[in-house]
Amino acid sequence: MKIFRQPRKRGLGGCRTAGPPFFAAFSPSPPASAFAPSLFRCARSNAKLPDLILRRNGTPVFRLVLALFGTALHLFFRRIETVNADVVPDGTGVIFVMNHPNGLVDPALVFVALPRKISFLAKSTLFRMPVISFLLRTVEALPLYRRIDAGEDVSKNKLTFELCRDLLKKGGSIALFPEGVSHNSTKLLPAKTGAARIALGAVSIDGSGDALDLRIVPVGLFYTSKTTFRSEAMLHFGEPFRVEASGTDENGQPDREAVRALTAKIEDALRGVTLNAETEADLHAAHLAEEIFDSVQPNENLGEKVEFLKKFISGDKAAKEDRELRSRVVEYDKKLAGHGLEPVHLSLAQYRPGSVVREALRRSWPLLVLSPIAAAGALLHFPAYKLCGIIARRITKHGADDIVSTVKVLAGIVFMPLTWMAAAGAVYYFLGLTSALLSVPLFVTCGYVALITMEQLGELGGWARAIWLFLTRREKFLRMFVERRELQHRIMKIDQ
Repeated sequence: MKIFRQPRKRGLGGCRTAGPPFFAAFSPSPPASAFAPSLFRCARSNAKLPDLILRRNGTPVFRLVLALFGTALHLFFRRIETVNADVVPDGTGVIFVMNHPNGLVDPALVFVALPRKISFLAKSTLFRMPVISFLLRTVEALPLYRRIDAGEDVSKNKLTFELCRDLLKKGGSIALFPEGVSHNSTKLLPAKTGAARIALGAVSIDGSGDALDLRIVPVGLFYTSKTTFRSEAMLHFGEPFRVEASGTDENGQPDREAVRALTAKIEDALRGVTLNAETEADLHAAHLAEEIFDSVQPNENLGEKVEFLKKFISGDKAAKEDRELRSRVVEYDKKLAGHGLEPVHLSLAQYRPGSVVREALRRSWPLLVLSPIAAAGALLHFPAYKLCGIIARRITKHGADDIVSTVKVLAGIVFMPLTWMAAAGAVYYFLGLTSALLSVPLFVTCGYVALITMEQLGELGGWARAIWLFLTRREKFLRMFVERRELQHRIMKIDQ
């Protein structure tokens, strides 16, 4: 789902820089918010790769796959945030139900973001793809046979459902996507009945007379820009609810009415943890409003950003009648875009020109010191980086972009190590084995320094344009600052 518009200012890979501004000193305290997000009270954390790998059990191959995908995702996304992960119950069977905006990256995020072993239900056609089938079997994914896939025998799902029940009865967990397909819609697609049928089938009383204690946990997946390198991702875990046993029909299948009721409950629970807009225009306006509102002090908490967007969209019923506000927000964004600015840059208006220049110089010199290392790392990794993008475009040029990041992540897992091996081979040819072995961590370090430095340079470019306009056309800059403040006050009143 395309949550945000394509950014006009591009850092490494085209990603709009998120988090605290490069010139953080120019961001005063924010005003009192009319949007008092419930997420302020929710437990949130950033997924730490070492903790996830060390706390996860499994075979050596499983742990290797976890390390590879965990590293790749933590490089592709500059931050992976979880909200309410502590509500996931222990000691009982759990079914995670998720929205599905981003291909194989969606299950991969859940795979690396929870210190709990999860089995996934994946469409059976994926098990015929060479590399992906190996990965799916390694993580013990289960095939799901769908009628929409030509030549598939849906009767095989009976065995899959039996395996699910055995797994859940042992206190295990599975994850699936009730929408059935990955997509680019701005809202949830209608939920299929598969999740409900699996859940109700699992809680039926077995021969021993024991009923399974099973919980369903909705998980909302959110991406600031799902196809863009160094964007951000969030997993919002909703409150678990228990699945109650129901009757069965003459074929031993769960009662149809119970299946429909549980499917509706799952869909409602997912809507509570996802962002749903009727149109791209609604989502675009909400994002612009969030940028303006948040520009006093940029917020690193993705959960709060999403809560803002949800409140703006849900409260937009009144705003739709007030077309003037939406029109002003859009026109204001176009005005800033004409100067290559973001709303946050206008905070410079509150400072003296001399202090702005001094702060810019003070915060720029570390980049100059690191520039030789960054240049070497960028030069070394540029071919692999571009090749990943080319492959992603070729594979997805005739389809939707819901698998672009999947292709980029998989290509990066292959081409980045090949880059280090090729460079180490050149060092071995000229300097010998010892130098070649020592060069590998050096290449990795240079690449990481290049990554961070180029992100900062991308952000610095926006601030440089803002400083130039602030110094040369101060009156115009101040007028845009005053307009930003007026829009902030109007946006704050939406939820009142």
